[in-house]
Amino acid sequence: MPEAKKPETVPGGQSELTGLFVERPESTTVTKGKNVTFVAKVDSSDLLRKPNMKWLKGKWLDLGSKAGKHVQFKEAYDRNSKVYTYEMSIIKVVEGDAGGYRCEVTSKDKCDSCTFEVTVEAVQEEQPANILDAFKRSGDAGEDAGDLDFSALLKKREKKARDEPKEDVDVWEILKDAKPCDYEKIAFDYGITDLRGLLKRLKKMKKVEPKKSDAFLKKLEQCYSVDKGKRTQMHVELHDPNVQVKWLKNGVEIKPSAKYVFECVGNKRTLTINKSNLSDDAAYECVVGEEKSFTEVFVKEPPVTITKLLDDVHVVVGEKVEFECEVSEEGANVKWMKDGVELTKDGKYRIKKDGKKHTLVINEATIEDIGMYYVYTNGGESKGELEVEAKELEVLQSIADLSVKACEQAMFKCEVSDEKVVGKWFKDGVEVKPGNRIKMSHIGRIHKLTIDDVKPQDDGNYTFVPEGYALSLSAKLNFIEIKIEYVPRQDPPKIHLDTSSTGSKNTIVVVAGNKLRLDVEITGEPVPTVCWMKGDTVISEAEGRVRVETRTTLSSFVIEGAERTDEGQYSIIVTNPAGEDRAELTVKIVDVPNPPENVRCMGVGEDTATITWDPPKFDGGAPIKGYLMERKKQGSSRWTKLNFEVFESTTYEAKKMIEGVFYEMRVFAVNGIGISQPSGNSKPFMPIAPTSEPTRLTVEDVTDSTCALKWRPPERVGAGGVDGYIIEWCKEGEDNWVEANKEPVDKNTYRVKGLPTGEKLLFRVVAMNIAGRSPPCTMKQSVIIREIMEYPKIRLPRQLRTKFIRKVGEKINLVIPFQGKPRPVVNWLKDGEPLENKSVGIRTSDFDTILFIRSAERDHSGTYTLSVQIDNMQDKADIHIQIVDKPGPPINVMVTDVWGFNAALEWKPPKDTGNTDITGYTIQKADKKTQGWFTVYEHNRRPSCTASDLVMGNEYSFRVFSENICGLSDEVAFSKNTAIIGKTDLEYNKPAFKEKDMSSSPKFTAPLVDRVVVAGYSTAISCAVRAYPKAKIVWMKNKMIIGEDPKFLMQNNQGVLTLNIRKPGQFDGGKYSCKAINDLGEDEVECRLEVRGTGTHTQCHAFTHRHAQTHTHTHTLQLLSYSA
Repeated sequence: MPEAKKPETVPGGQSELTGLFVERPESTTVTKGKNVTFVAKVDSSDLLRKPNMKWLKGKWLDLGSKAGKHVQFKEAYDRNSKVYTYEMSIIKVVEGDAGGYRCEVTSKDKCDSCTFEVTVEAVQEEQPANILDAFKRSGDAGEDAGDLDFSALLKKREKKARDEPKEDVDVWEILKDAKPCDYEKIAFDYGITDLRGLLKRLKKMKKVEPKKSDAFLKKLEQCYSVDKGKRTQMHVELHDPNVQVKWLKNGVEIKPSAKYVFECVGNKRTLTINKSNLSDDAAYECVVGEEKSFTEVFVKEPPVTITKLLDDVHVVVGEKVEFECEVSEEGANVKWMKDGVELTKDGKYRIKKDGKKHTLVINEATIEDIGMYYVYTNGGESKGELEVEAKELEVLQSIADLSVKACEQAMFKCEVSDEKVVGKWFKDGVEVKPGNRIKMSHIGRIHKLTIDDVKPQDDGNYTFVPEGYALSLSAKLNFIEIKIEYVPRQDPPKIHLDTSSTGSKNTIVVVAGNKLRLDVEITGEPVPTVCWMKGDTVISEAEGRVRVETRTTLSSFVIEGAERTDEGQYSIIVTNPAGEDRAELTVKIVDVPNPPENVRCMGVGEDTATITWDPPKFDGGAPIKGYLMERKKQGSSRWTKLNFEVFESTTYEAKKMIEGVFYEMRVFAVNGIGISQPSGNSKPFMPIAPTSEPTRLTVEDVTDSTCALKWRPPERVGAGGVDGYIIEWCKEGEDNWVEANKEPVDKNTYRVKGLPTGEKLLFRVVAMNIAGRSPPCTMKQSVIIREIMEYPKIRLPRQLRTKFIRKVGEKINLVIPFQGKPRPVVNWLKDGEPLENKSVGIRTSDFDTILFIRSAERDHSGTYTLSVQIDNMQDKADIHIQIVDKPGPPINVMVTDVWGFNAALEWKPPKDTGNTDITGYTIQKADKKTQGWFTVYEHNRRPSCTASDLVMGNEYSFRVFSENICGLSDEVAFSKNTAIIGKTDLEYNKPAFKEKDMSSSPKFTAPLVDRVVVAGYSTAISCAVRAYPKAKIVWMKNKMIIGEDPKFLMQNNQGVLTLNIRKPGQFDGGKYSCKAINDLGEDEVECRLEVRGTGTHTQCHAFTHRHAQTHTHTHTLQLLSYSA
């Protein structure tokens, strides 16, 4: 796909790139049917958020709503350069794609835009030089092969042309002007045989002139655009104001309703669509008789934004993955993409919509699914990363060896990390099959093998093998055979306690929550008495969670659901008359550890963070093997695992985070028993990096103890921004840097004070933000702290080098810069005297002085002298200020001569010229009859003039205004005498008066117009009539005369006739007519009134008249009125 060619100049833009754009789309010319791509690149290094790009055609058409096969969009982001690349592709360009385009990029308070043009060229068809060659056919196989070939005939014609030369004729010009019935004859005369090709080419050459409409004065616009939920109106204007129109939508007639409102005003017809929605995006027609006017309405949806962004997901192979986001509107369309490919519903992916919530589901994650997933709407986008780890199975609880006696129950139990894992049980390498005594169960993560009524053949090694994993768990079942031996009656008691399987002597380790059952065999004759004790407390309960079960030769100590409080020293004492025996044992309860404590962030980088925490206070009775970490974005509920292998240290560096986004962390502790509860969330932290070093550090000014510095901000700022700058200095040759400011400064300039005089110093500046100090920007050359002498010099602005003129009352603010070191002494004088006028303000800084007058007066005029002095060196400048005002009136205005229709005037200049030159005079005249003043001359420069074209018989007086640069004088000077223009002896013959005949028959100048009204709402119909003498007016409804019904009010105002109908009902609809009658004739107009809906206050006014034949009631009302 070719990209847009870069022209020499960019219409609507500058040659240099400004604002946010790194690369702008360029104007191009493309051939119809080809593809074209426009590229725009935006630098986001200074932006806190992702920029929002819009592609527009013209001023308003958002191309994002037209995305599809014809217009396609693409977006990419380079993490290294932090540049977003936006592409817009137009597939198979058509003529309608030509025009002006605009792309806008916005990000918070920043905005930039650029324009470009698209020109569409028609496909170039090669035409033969000789027009007749277009209709040849060639071939060697005979008459039917190839194209027609009349070359032999053309050669004969050329020979004939040599004998009888003819003028060159353009056949196509003849055909364009000829009638269709003559086409065949002209083609025969000029040797054209392909009539079908002739007609095709002639059709392309002829331009179809737009047909003038007989019904429409103004048709519908080509298209209308409206935002969703807004109102739009379509207008047409008709030749005939009384004609009826129909409105169609996609070929179906529209009926008036609250949504579609029809309006009829004169010859203007309007269709209003209220609360537009996507169903209103259609083609519309306005039909008048046989003529139609077409248009198309485009309904633009408001941009759909993403209110809840995607979260990163970290899963194991085979787990279910869900990416979830929320958008601003229900039912909005979103697009899911991965690696530039759109994801659709198939066996692997499922896409769910629930109101504003949209979810992408991957049923079973694989390694191939790793990558970045994007969700797009027409107003935003979001992305989330999927990380898939190889599947590893963790054994949370292994099976333990059992020693069981005959007829008892043996149960092997283990727990693994995955609830979905299934497995098989083996005994001595042979798979165990379930039966009446043997049962296998799988509940969640726990797998059990239960053997009831244990028999000697059940003794052996039992193994559990999870399917799909190279792992096995083994334990041994020891069958205890009970032997009965003869014991003398006086046998002292004996405790047969075996704790060898527990690992350490007389110590029993129990996992919290498990059941402990310790069966102790006791011998002795007679049967000894058994006593169990924990410390000094006797355990005598026969029921409950901790209990003792005693039989003749067996005592069982049982703890159901072992708890941490059950841990301690236990003793069993057996006694009988023959003696006593005692045994001590220790019960140790092991559990998952307590959660780690005090999780905190110790430091951050651009995309990393260092997290540390304290070990748990209680390790669960087993050593801590390590820790598992999780993180999430602030405000999100989805936690992402950071490691699957336990991490032994208490300090961890989290990576692959997004700069500028707040995160939270939590930690799990792991021991041999299992995983602890999660720790408390850390305080939110933001991965962020310090800025780059400031640039262009230079010295602006140096004195005996100070140095003024200035610099430019860092080139790379990042999401943390710049909180301020720290300035440091040190002596040349040393490395002991001293901070010049304790608190960071916001501006890019700073004056370092308290420096040692005469020393050579180096300066550097560092930028500060939440991430810390940036690298320093150090001045390459040292600076000697010594004030530089500079001669005083006044830099007088150009406008003050000539006379400075202002009007009375204006504000004067003169800023005059100067230079000199040390600071010069500034002094002002006016006309050689010290300036003591309190209305003149003087303010002086180190670099300039300001003379300020709030309201100028004429006495402020004069020569102001400014002097700047350092010791015996001085510079002066004079400023001439002139305050001007309007002039006074002229003096002694006189009419010096009168002749014919002319009068000569003279006067003297005014005494007060307004402190400036008089630029002219304005002379006005007035005659005694009307006393109206008319201007004779403006800007007359001389103090005299001649007034011409005066009217004979009138007496004139004159007045004169003086004028300067402020305008005309407020006062005027009147002439002391007048000019009388005498009459000559003329005789006027008055013609005889002939009265004009104004008689005319009635004629309506404005007709009645059809109306559609709502029942219950008052309305009026009106028309206008012209007649002389006065016409008699008759109003009728359905050809019946309307009388003096209070429901109807008839008015006549200067020939404008109005019939007011108060709160019409359904029966008031019909045909209304108005007839005007006088002695010279009559005229009549009519209209149709349609009443819709049911009025709640409809009243029926009727007068009843009994008819002898039909016994019906009719309205017999008559009104006579007269109009001018």
